Amino acid sequence: MKFAATVLIPLAVLAAACPADPPKERTTEGVGLTIYSAPAPANQQQVWNNATQRWEMPPPGYAIVKEWRKMRLAAGTNTVRFTDVASRIDATTVLFTSLTDPAGTAVLEQNFEYDLVSADKILQKHIGHSITVALENGGQVAGTLLSFDPAQIVVQQSDPPGPLQIVQRANNVRNIEFAALPGGLITKPTLVWQIEAEKEAEHLAKVAYQTGGMSWNADYTVVVSPDEANLDLAAWVTIRNQSGASYKDAELKLVAGDVHRVESPREMDARFAAGARSGRAEEPGFVEKPFFEYHLYTLGRPTTLPDNSTKQLELFPPASGVPLRKTYLYYGGVGFQPYGRQPYFDRNYGITSNRKVDVYVEFRNGKEQALGLPLPAGRVRVNKKDPADGSLEFVGEDTIDHTPKDERVRLKLGSAFDVVAERKQTDFKMDERAHWIRESFEIRIRNHKEEAVEVIVKENLYRWANWAIEQKSHDFAKEDARTVHFPVSVGKDAETLVTYTVLYTW
Repeated sequence: MKFAATVLIPLAVLAAACPADPPKERTTEGVGLTIYSAPAPANQQQVWNNATQRWEMPPPGYAIVKEWRKMRLAAGTNTVRFTDVASRIDATTVLFTSLTDPAGTAVLEQNFEYDLVSADKILQKHIGHSITVALENGGQVAGTLLSFDPAQIVVQQSDPPGPLQIVQRANNVRNIEFAALPGGLITKPTLVWQIEAEKEAEHLAKVAYQTGGMSWNADYTVVVSPDEANLDLAAWVTIRNQSGASYKDAELKLVAGDVHRVESPREMDARFAAGARSGRAEEPGFVEKPFFEYHLYTLGRPTTLPDNSTKQLELFPPASGVPLRKTYLYYGGVGFQPYGRQPYFDRNYGITSNRKVDVYVEFRNGKEQALGLPLPAGRVRVNKKDPADGSLEFVGEDTIDHTPKDERVRLKLGSAFDVVAERKQTDFKMDERAHWIRESFEIRIRNHKEEAVEVIVKENLYRWANWAIEQKSHDFAKEDARTVHFPVSVGKDAETLVTYTVLYTW
């Protein structure tokens, strides 16, 4: 049975992957990469790495590889060996298309060969054949290889005929000589096709497949101004290639967004890649555009990604003068569990106090704030310039999720040194038959800085769903069904006391 070299693509995939006016197919050789990032699933298991010949935990992320190569095909059936593919390739996603004669070229059979040469592979192939083992002490053992394992080699001496000899491998074997390299071994992962062509010609073939071991994420660098009123933001893309292949002068695309994948993604991603535009952008840096429900970043110049490498590229030009707001938040009751099927009656539940006051910085991702760009998920490192010598000093870091324009970015940088707090339960009364609990707290915030600070006191009302604050020292904002915020001001070298009483009923 013949398998057509092209596939029928579902309408929904075509609409997402293809522009209204499809570009002309290319006529030159090259390689293109579309890299996706994905978090590692919780039940991820080790996989066998053909390149390293061992079980490994695969890195998160994956990519669609598109290669255009010229090959000579004779009229009739051809055996084509396609080398230098990624060792982490998902062979079930491979698509082959002749751009020179798509109608007259068909794939009859496809194979993926990955029985790569290694010392143990060669030994396995030589069982029953003659070998010579050179020892570290200068001696040697020649004979027929009967078996081997990581600790020893079993040889039956043949010249002169003699008994079995067990050679210990650790720190004992200097070299092993073989008569010839056995057949059936290859030095690179290879795709092998049986292709039928109607006429002899040099064909430009397009090959697309999915591989694991490639990922990308955004890395942001923030520099806070000396007065802490604004910030400068630079964004970089960090690309990690552990796919088992190198890509020279690749046309690079990055997809930002939460792309849904089934446990073993195969056909849809390969078809998506086959229909995607492969032309280069005109700009030298990344050009961003909305793409389906995600964002696509196309690099306007080729770049080389060696195997087992990490590369950084600028994502967009730095933004300067972004207005910044620094806030302090005290969450004294961190670690509380939400109520269950009945109220919490234990008077001692939730009275453990946390003394740390956390520091946050936040800014709006809007055009009027010198941004207004889609910000892919990644790590944000925050620095501040030391006026004494002008050097940048690290003050904290956090991660952000994919953030569209006009949304706020909030970063937790650490805990304040000079602002501390404590929380204490001051009263507890309960009447279980009358169905009520009344509880009172006081929160003390002390500021040892040389200027006043604004602190948000976060309180969880955790005993039951029905609650009302009967008495309070400060106004509060209800954040959700069980959380309130008390915004308070604490003067220089001063203390502010927040008190409140809450009534629970059921």
